[in-house]
Amino acid sequence: MGDISRREFLKRSAASGLTGGVILSGLEGLAVASTGEPVGSVIDLTRCDGCADREVPACVSACRTKNRGRFPEPQENIGDYWPRDKHEDWSEKRGLTSRLTPYNWTFVQHVTVEHEGQEIEVSVPRRCMHCDNPPCAKVCPFSAQKKTSEGPVLIDEDLCFGGAKCRSVCPWGIPARQSGVGLYLKLMPKLAGGGVMYKCDLCYGRLQDGKTPACLEACPNDAILFGTKPEMRNYAYARAKETAGYIYGEEENGGTSTFYVSPVPFESIDSALKKQKQAQKNPQAPGFPTMPVEAGNYLNTPNGMAWGFAVAPVAGVVAAGAVAYRSFKGEESEK
Repeated sequence: MGDISRREFLKRSAASGLTGGVILSGLEGLAVASTGEPVGSVIDLTRCDGCADREVPACVSACRTKNRGRFPEPQENIGDYWPRDKHEDWSEKRGLTSRLTPYNWTFVQHVTVEHEGQEIEVSVPRRCMHCDNPPCAKVCPFSAQKKTSEGPVLIDEDLCFGGAKCRSVCPWGIPARQSGVGLYLKLMPKLAGGGVMYKCDLCYGRLQDGKTPACLEACPNDAILFGTKPEMRNYAYARAKETAGYIYGEEENGGTSTFYVSPVPFESIDSALKKQKQAQKNPQAPGFPTMPVEAGNYLNTPNGMAWGFAVAPVAGVVAAGAVAYRSFKGEESEK
């Protein structure tokens, strides 16, 4: 079978009644129609070459340009996390594009793996997976994260204290923390350190305007597909079957809104990424995720269930306080 294009897939799907939720944009991208279905995406590693001819991959540049106005501006002389003598500050490394930071919400990893007697180079764009049942949103004691009905998982920067529990329960350690910003500075700047967590929001604002994510529009190789989640799952399986490839994201962490299609097993990719991480000066540092194929959901563990019961009452109180805080903030803005 020849190399199926995204347009060709949509034509075939339309004939079988599968594409009621997507329309083609003027580019090769997709825009989601109002169908009530949550959105999803496919990252096709059989097409991604990491933009080898560019210093910074196109998807990374597009993401940084789109979100530049939301990047944190921390105060000077940031305090340490009480009672420890440290804090996370990336403000002097804003130009770093080789890992996830509060100023870089997507990046591309490069690995070489051996598969069926051949060495194959694979480029892997990384960002939030936007899980179906995100533990990050369920364990946040401040109700700062939520799973939207449209699909993206969001962090409310006005409510986040930067406790990083979300990063701890994420199998990929995706959220990145910046200290010296956020609500904790107003409530308890001397008693506790924190900040705000940052990550990809799947260009939620663009979705609400009927547009597609910036990374998709920028990709020169059509390696990113976007539409309703059922359609993206169908496309991923069709593409994997055609290329004798492999799928990631269907079951990991209880299911996600992101499907990777790869020409090599993800066990091999994960193994190569772990070796790269181990070679770093600080292999325990977050921001450089691996791809565990047995990524279980923290909420299904005894500790996760216990934490959920403990957090629920607190989250309810905080959610009520958030309404009052936003109301106050709105009144102050009007004044």
